[in-house]
Amino acid sequence: MQIQELAKLAQEFRISILKMITQARSGHPGGSLSAIDLITALFFKEMKGAEPQLMGDVNRDRFILSKGHAAPALYAVLAKKGYIPTDELKTLRQTGSRLQGHPDRVRLPIVEASTGSLGQGLSVAQGMAMGLQSTPARVYCLLGDGEIQEGQIWEAALSASKFELSNLCAILDANNGQIDGPVDQVMPLEPIADKWKAFGWHVIEIDGHDFKQILSAFQEARDLQAQGSKKPVFILARTIKGKGVSFMENNIGWHGMAPSAEQAEQAIAELSRGIKNG
Repeated sequence: MQIQELAKLAQEFRISILKMITQARSGHPGGSLSAIDLITALFFKEMKGAEPQLMGDVNRDRFILSKGHAAPALYAVLAKKGYIPTDELKTLRQTGSRLQGHPDRVRLPIVEASTGSLGQGLSVAQGMAMGLQSTPARVYCLLGDGEIQEGQIWEAALSASKFELSNLCAILDANNGQIDGPVDQVMPLEPIADKWKAFGWHVIEIDGHDFKQILSAFQEARDLQAQGSKKPVFILARTIKGKGVSFMENNIGWHGMAPSAEQAEQAIAELSRGIKNG
């Protein structure tokens, strides 16, 4: 799939995300919209074996959505890939639905882990990477910048480099927004790149909405492993919270608030114009 096709697909997913959250009257649009370009690139270009019929293949790549509140983004992608029926997206957050507000492996075994208790996903991904070292499989873990304020993240970061997990790639959706406010005010993280380098990771910094940069970073990570690097890879993806919807962009209020029907209509119209105009 080419870059232009990926970009169009991501815009379509943004519309699906807004429809889901509006229907549910709850959810997290801001971080779902900031992360969707990264998730789209993973499932439709980068990851090997990301097809429903290959779920039982030990050699397939794995994806952990550590920032589990961005589940609508993952569900939109899973539906397009054929893992779940498209009509099921309408059941987000409903009682008895498989599509909970955070990925739930008990209800939906196609997700790799139940996540959303923030800070735990990287540890899960590290364990998978350790178990898969004798295979061609790679493990990708998407983190939130508010999430990496958690101490467990840094324990996993230390451990992953110790065990030379070059098959592990952590991606930070760095949108500088969390429920309590801007990340750089709640608990400053900078210099993020220098910290992860100091923990023994190979760091790549990109624009998380530029598909050319996203795909180049994933290729660099894969090439490093093929060349014998022993370092896990950390991709620092600078993103915009609420990306694609003008009144949501960089607005902390949209971290965990569903739009009204009128707001959703306005947002979807804006995204649809973007798709039409290419």
